[in-house]
Amino acid sequence: MQQMTPDAPHLQIQRTSVRSIIPRRAAPAPATPHDPAPSKLSYRVTRLWLTPIFRKALRIGIPLFALFAAVAWYLSDETRIAGLFEAAYEIRREVENRPEFRVNVLGIDGASEDVTEEVRAALALDLPISSFDLDLDALRGRLEALPPVRAADLRIQSGGYLAVRIDERVPAALWLTHEGLSIVDEEGHFVAGFGTRELDAPLPLLGGEGANLVVPEALDLIEAAEILGDRVHGLVRMGERRWDVVLTNGTRILLPEAGAPAALDRVLALHDVGEILSRDVTAVDLRNPGRLTVRLTDEAIDELQRMRALAAERSDEDQRG
Repeated sequence: MQQMTPDAPHLQIQRTSVRSIIPRRAAPAPATPHDPAPSKLSYRVTRLWLTPIFRKALRIGIPLFALFAAVAWYLSDETRIAGLFEAAYEIRREVENRPEFRVNVLGIDGASEDVTEEVRAALALDLPISSFDLDLDALRGRLEALPPVRAADLRIQSGGYLAVRIDERVPAALWLTHEGLSIVDEEGHFVAGFGTRELDAPLPLLGGEGANLVVPEALDLIEAAEILGDRVHGLVRMGERRWDVVLTNGTRILLPEAGAPAALDRVLALHDVGEILSRDVTAVDLRNPGRLTVRLTDEAIDELQRMRALAAERSDEDQRG
């Protein structure tokens, strides 16, 4: 049996008091499980950032926008804009006036002396001049507008040399109209007025409306009539359909509309045999291919009538005798 000591009850009381003083710990609450799924906003931001276009827009678009805004702000001042244009103009003028860009010499090839002077006057260049101030297309058009120039070519070569190549129209005939006498080339283009330029050789004379449109045909007839030499005065276009060959003595050879060269050869053959063109003939008409008609001068007709009268008188005398 346990022996109770006098201090035992007191000790029991103390233990009871201490327990009542110390509070008991609360039991820990059960842990809430973690949800690994992100929020809707976080998901949308993550998806947007993973888009390549969005990332490029952030890396490139925002700096460009900032740069554009800065430039727009800088150019909002008219004084700054005027200063920029003035500075750019000065830089350009400094570059254009450099020696390697200046044209100092003008050379013209392929043109006669008279045409060369016309070309220089048409260009009207005050050398030296910057090559940037030369509009070659405009200068080419200005030269090709000159009557004696068929085509022109302009090139700027090294050493400040402007080379101009001229394809000149070659005078082929003289064309007589109501407005006067002019020089035309083989294509019938006007070259110059007669007397305004020196000719290297005499040119055949053409007359009549529309003669300039068939210059090659006229030149072929002139060449075919070379056997007559200087007796050929020229050709006249009749009704813009056919030709008349005019000789220096006034005789005319009326050629048909078709087959003119063959008809002219026929007349030349007759002249070679009987000197028909050297007689008192005003015209040899070949407009009808099947018949050749000769027109005599008034003197020749009178002489012919006199000879016929004499022949008739002799015939009467013979009959009486």
